[in-house]
Amino acid sequence: MSALGASLTAVGAPTRCLAADSTTKTCGVTFTLDPRDLRKNAWAGQWKVAVDAFDKGNGGISLDAYKYAYIQRYSKLSVNASPEPVTKGAAITVTGKLTRANWETHDYRGYTDQPVKLQFRKAGTSTYTTVKTVYTNSTGNLKTTVTASSDGYWRYFFSGTSTTATVKTAGDYVDVR
Repeated sequence: MSALGASLTAVGAPTRCLAADSTTKTCGVTFTLDPRDLRKNAWAGQWKVAVDAFDKGNGGISLDAYKYAYIQRYSKLSVNASPEPVTKGAAITVTGKLTRANWETHDYRGYTDQPVKLQFRKAGTSTYTTVKTVYTNSTGNLKTTVTASSDGYWRYFFSGTSTTATVKTAGDYVDVR
């Protein structure tokens, strides 16, 4: 990960190790990156991760076995369904905005031309169903209309990309009368 300007090295014990057999262990290490260290948006995406392992007393080995990890920009999503309450059969307008972290300016900017699912959960149930897919505009805004049929919760769900994390909103309840 030298593109970050510094090499990331795990020092000390791995966060978890599982014995595969009497001579082999599989270990994992978790790294946390500070977004202030990520100075270019282009650094988001797939990274190749290499491993060097050292044994107490037997020296080290360098493995040419690579794994891939994704470093993604954080995303935010909002939703507002209105009017509240609404008459059955009337139109509900559902608005929102999808933004993602901009590592170069240290703020959030609208994520343009992205598919976001509008989902509905009927009151008294626990499962959301996708109603339609809406695309963000040039500033990340979302806007669509649906017909009011029953009380329930409206939310937006963005499934993410290789460079941007998945995000969903809490449901916005609409009373249908």
